[in-house]
Amino acid sequence: MARDDRGVTPQSEDFSSWFNELVVRAELVDRGPARGTMVIRPYGYRMWELIQSDLDARIKETGHENAYFPLLIPESYLSREAEHVDGFAPELAVVTHAGGKPLEEPLVVRPTSETIVGEMMAKWISSHRDLPLLLNQWANVVRWEMRPRLFLRTTEFLWQEGHTAHAGEAEAMRETLTMLDAYAGLAEEIAAIPVVRGEKTPGERFAGAVRTYTIEAMMRDGKALQAGTSHYLGVNFARAFDIRYTDAADEQQLCHTTSWGMTTRMIGAVIMTHGDDKGLVLPPKVAPHQVVIVPIGRGEQGEQTVLAARELAAEVKAAGVRVRVDDRPQLSPGFKFNDWEMRGVPIRLEIGPRDLGAGSVTVVKRLGDEGKQTMPLDAVAAALPGMLDEFQQLLFDRAAEFRESRTATVDSFDDLRTAVSEGWARALHCGRPRCEEEIKAETAATPRCVPFDSPEETGACVRCSQPSAYGKRVIFGRAY
Repeated sequence: MARDDRGVTPQSEDFSSWFNELVVRAELVDRGPARGTMVIRPYGYRMWELIQSDLDARIKETGHENAYFPLLIPESYLSREAEHVDGFAPELAVVTHAGGKPLEEPLVVRPTSETIVGEMMAKWISSHRDLPLLLNQWANVVRWEMRPRLFLRTTEFLWQEGHTAHAGEAEAMRETLTMLDAYAGLAEEIAAIPVVRGEKTPGERFAGAVRTYTIEAMMRDGKALQAGTSHYLGVNFARAFDIRYTDAADEQQLCHTTSWGMTTRMIGAVIMTHGDDKGLVLPPKVAPHQVVIVPIGRGEQGEQTVLAARELAAEVKAAGVRVRVDDRPQLSPGFKFNDWEMRGVPIRLEIGPRDLGAGSVTVVKRLGDEGKQTMPLDAVAAALPGMLDEFQQLLFDRAAEFRESRTATVDSFDDLRTAVSEGWARALHCGRPRCEEEIKAETAATPRCVPFDSPEETGACVRCSQPSAYGKRVIFGRAY
């Protein structure tokens, strides 16, 4: 296999192996002792904290408040909304014994919290004056995955889940789309991942939802990743949990509810959108260390470069940049260079005796055509924020160009089959679940979404030739 002890399998050879090896070698995560679980290591958790911090601010800016709901949910709660329980039944983990005795009612380890939140909303809402109720929760959930994969599909994962109640459909729909925009903003502005906003087809909706909206991203193997979803639940859960309010005319009405969520899968999206054969390539806004300074030299010269690196780090930090000095004495400079390439640090600064003597520093970007650059030591701290912004934009543009190069507009099923073997296909579709199932069986591709920004178009379904259902083309792709 074409790699050394510190390397990873090339993407072109086996993308799945590349990913599985990289997340461990870059010390983002390790496998947990229970099947399908993961231990998020400090470097990976710092990425989650940066994502979480940005998204939490966006959530609060739109008027939501954070709360927390129990991990254990009475089994009877899930059964109140039939479509919801049917959708999650294969994934449920159920507690049947506690305190050495069988429980009178089994408890489900939450796969999502619509049911427990619905129970509480019914207690807290009585009047139109109590609306809208805008809640968010940062929590873990458990879904018993048949084919677990680190960061992408694990038995337990971290996420936020928003739950809101409104007086009518129009207001609830505005909420649903507002939060979809928040997810898209985070993906594009922070994770440097271009996404397609759109609506899921009926066969791909969240269990119990009236409408499901998604942001879809393309990974570097051409597959799609659902990076965040927002659901308009109508009055389905309000009816099941008796979430009602008295309107201004003193009449009882059912609330319209929404839910929306983004998970640690976003870390997987960052890895698979930007990474290369050398390892991670991290957008500066989600990089635990935006800049690493590596002092070079031994003995007295080494001590001088370490001191200079620390002084420079203080200037860089004062400029608002997350910086680390790698002064590990037991490791060679070459090892450190490879190590930080593997970890995806956007910019590396090298200070050796010659650099110090010349009053300069060597600058190395994780990507780009410039190669090594030399800059004045007293100017680099002020220049770094702009360089990091340029790097962030470079990653977004690179990912957008890649997605466009792997997306084809198709009118025949043979062309769709070819397109989804290496990327996405834009195709007209009848909307029938049976047709979706046939497409999936023959190509492994599913309808990812009906994009908001697609032009209006009608015609024959790419698979069955019946009239198209959505008035525009649907994106099909193989997905994680």
